[in-house]
Amino acid sequence: MSISPATPQAPSSKALLAVLSSTPARRRPIWMMRQAGRYLPEYRALREQAGSFLNLCYNPPLAAEVTLQPLQRFDLDAAILFADILLIPQALGVDLTFAEGEGPVLSTVTDAAGVAALKSDGAASRLSPVYETVERVAAAKADHVTLIGFCGAPWTVASYMIEGRGSNRQKARLAAIRGEDWFAHLMDIVTEASIDYLVAQLKAGAEAVQIFDSWAGDLPARQFERWSIQPIQRMVDGIRAAVPDARIIGFPKGVGSAALSFAKATNVDAVGVDSAVALDTMKDLSRHCAVQGNIDPLTLVAGGAALDEAVDDLVGALPQDRHIVNLGHGIVPETPIQHVAQFVDRVRRGDRS
Repeated sequence: MSISPATPQAPSSKALLAVLSSTPARRRPIWMMRQAGRYLPEYRALREQAGSFLNLCYNPPLAAEVTLQPLQRFDLDAAILFADILLIPQALGVDLTFAEGEGPVLSTVTDAAGVAALKSDGAASRLSPVYETVERVAAAKADHVTLIGFCGAPWTVASYMIEGRGSNRQKARLAAIRGEDWFAHLMDIVTEASIDYLVAQLKAGAEAVQIFDSWAGDLPARQFERWSIQPIQRMVDGIRAAVPDARIIGFPKGVGSAALSFAKATNVDAVGVDSAVALDTMKDLSRHCAVQGNIDPLTLVAGGAALDEAVDDLVGALPQDRHIVNLGHGIVPETPIQHVAQFVDRVRRGDRS
């Protein structure tokens, strides 16, 4: 009996979702962390209209508009939900403000009593405005655009809760190294709330989610395994138990070549890498899962020949069907809009060649 050869799959119209699903992509997908942000005058206008950053996060019509703003300027393959990783601590009962010029300020959780005072039951249900934003964007976006939801990783979120802000993180690192019981309990609470939060985003219309472990690079190897990899592995398992076909990107910033062990252990569909990660490491990653990144945000600020060369080096090194073009971290406010357009166009030239 002869067996007919398999019919090649047609490339998906959603390039980013195709790469995450290990299927042919019609072009190399591109999006940018913080692509909806202060470098855009239309964002600044809506932020002023909302009155504060948190008001903007919790206003679904405005948050949806902000999410879609960069898609109206640039030929991107994804919209990423406009929200903040610190909405989970706030839902758990932590006081949260954003001081102008200082970033987030939180009330702290530094012992067993502080953990016990958290409102862990139903935390994710208190973030219903976020799910309404997801629904609005899902209904309004173009068909080829993939909607990405997100949250912070447990280690990063817990670090903010312990320190009360993003700088230093010495108290959180000491708690992690010592393996203190209250810290382990805090991590469990944040992990479970984060699972519920991302499942709710997916059920509201997100097509993929990203887990940001912005401070993963703070952890020594043993603690990286215990407090970054294992909680994210638990999140991936929990999310897929509720949404079996969930597509998940992990972003363990600052871990270098350990990104490969992260990918293997967590079973994410793609790993985002920061700008310090070498192309050879990205190639190794792309043999295991999709890889996302990693243009330096300051190269985007510089523009010109330096940006073109960086894009050419990146896309020339990685296969189209296993690579999502992105930055190594978020767009900075001083980025010229014309350089973002240059970035996107340079990637698209590769699609046409």
